[in-house]
Amino acid sequence: MRLRLVQFMIGILISSVILVGCGANKTSEVAKNDKAKFSIVTSFYPMYIATINVTKGVEGVEVKNMTKPQVGCLHDYQLTPEDLKTLEKANAFVINGAGMEAFLDKVVKQQANLKIVDASKDIELLKGNGEENPHVWVSITDAIKQVNNIAEELSAIDKDHADQYQKNAAEYVKKLEMLKTDMHKEIDSLPNKNIVTFHEAFPYFAKEFNLNIISVIEREPGTEPTPKELEETIKQIKELKIKALFAEPQYPASAAETIAKETGAKVYSLDPVVTGETTKDSYDAYLNAMKKNAQVLKEALQ
Repeated sequence: MRLRLVQFMIGILISSVILVGCGANKTSEVAKNDKAKFSIVTSFYPMYIATINVTKGVEGVEVKNMTKPQVGCLHDYQLTPEDLKTLEKANAFVINGAGMEAFLDKVVKQQANLKIVDASKDIELLKGNGEENPHVWVSITDAIKQVNNIAEELSAIDKDHADQYQKNAAEYVKKLEMLKTDMHKEIDSLPNKNIVTFHEAFPYFAKEFNLNIISVIEREPGTEPTPKELEETIKQIKELKIKALFAEPQYPASAAETIAKETGAKVYSLDPVVTGETTKDSYDAYLNAMKKNAQVLKEALQ
């Protein structure tokens, strides 16, 4: 009887040890799966592309674009409850800056601890109609500065991954430098440098490649030019014998088409890279769009 009792007690003890061991393994696995991620939210597409290149392959870091892939420039963008929920979970918010995100004050008030990464820090801004133009990323030179700014500021916030951020940024900047060199070869020798653009997205691009924007069809997307503005633009195009008008794929080209009918100019499309897919294959989206822009300009301005 005593022997059976001892065997029974030993069995209970062994079972307890096994259960404790299993429990320990399970707890360890849960801890591993629940490892805290460093969450980065970007304000819109150009910032998303730059940021995924800076954070490429960095373990535990995830990047989410706040606005939908179809949303263009954020001039009049209104934050949604979903946007605020997204930002609540973020460790860092990467913005273009330069006045693009007019809603930023509201974010700062509601998310006091959220780290803001200003990609346009220390970039010299162009002015038009008395206002600073925020479309700096359309210049490859300034896009490079933005990539470096993002890498520098993320490195300061998330020191554990600083070396990887800096390495990724350097690799992406090499690609951007090559792109800039190739585009200068394509564009610099073009005989005609006068262009008419759809809205104020291209002054930095024009400065980069010595293009002359003689007129802007719509100062703000969705704001049709007045009859007087339309008349003046048509007059300029005829006087300067402009043969190409440049609309943008994100917006209707009705005003450009009206001008084209009156002047005989042809409508082309230049992409400011404000919309696109947010997939694993998006790393080269900016590079590919700019290469296409170079080909369009080459065809239009020969």
